[in-house]
Amino acid sequence: MTTATLIALVVAGLGAGIADGIAGGGGLITVPALLASGLPPHLALGTNKAQSMWGTLAALVTFWRAGRVDARAAVRNFPLAFAGSMLGVTLVLHLAPGALRPVVIALLIVAAVLMLLRKPSRDEDALHPRYLWIAAALSLGIGCYDGFFGPGTGTFLIVGFIVLCGRSISGATADAKVVNFASNVAAAGSFAVAGKVVWSIALPMAVAQLVGGFIGARLAIYRGAILVRTMVLVVSSTLVLKLGYDLLSGW
Repeated sequence: MTTATLIALVVAGLGAGIADGIAGGGGLITVPALLASGLPPHLALGTNKAQSMWGTLAALVTFWRAGRVDARAAVRNFPLAFAGSMLGVTLVLHLAPGALRPVVIALLIVAAVLMLLRKPSRDEDALHPRYLWIAAALSLGIGCYDGFFGPGTGTFLIVGFIVLCGRSISGATADAKVVNFASNVAAAGSFAVAGKVVWSIALPMAVAQLVGGFIGARLAIYRGAILVRTMVLVVSSTLVLKLGYDLLSGW
């Protein structure tokens, strides 16, 4: 791999980290970039997980320091998302994730509509106890989905925490980072054990992801709900178009 290609991948990692720090969708940048660099799909996916988890970690720490993460929910959601992602990675070895595309497209459209119509809570307090188990179920289910397929994970988490758990946009975004980080660590570990990570690419991109995740989270915290809502809608629309194209081109 040439130095110019590696620099381009690092820049892609920075942009993806910023996007993920706000509302997700960074994989739309890094996965195509890794594939374009010449990596085969299995190495591109493994390398992507290994570098993206660092941007999510930076965003999570930034939200945590700002007091936006619900610690009680995080303690419960993290291991469930980790276990769910491990299950998802196991399932992907036996099932074809591409079959999920029509379902994911429909769910992304529903999520975008809910984000437009649903008025999020303005309450920045911790998650109400009656919603803790709903949040736990979301963490397990979406963690499994992330390990199995992945596109739209951040969107589903943010919208789910808002609609089903009554969280504010800021709180939902922060709690989503906990689940996302857990599922990314589990998936990255599985890919690494299987030898599907190109570390000479993943490590430089990880540094860029750390910077991008910090920038994205700061923007989400201090630019407020309008930025996050806009990014969720942009990511949802882009994913619908991409998955729709993939679905049609496969026919």
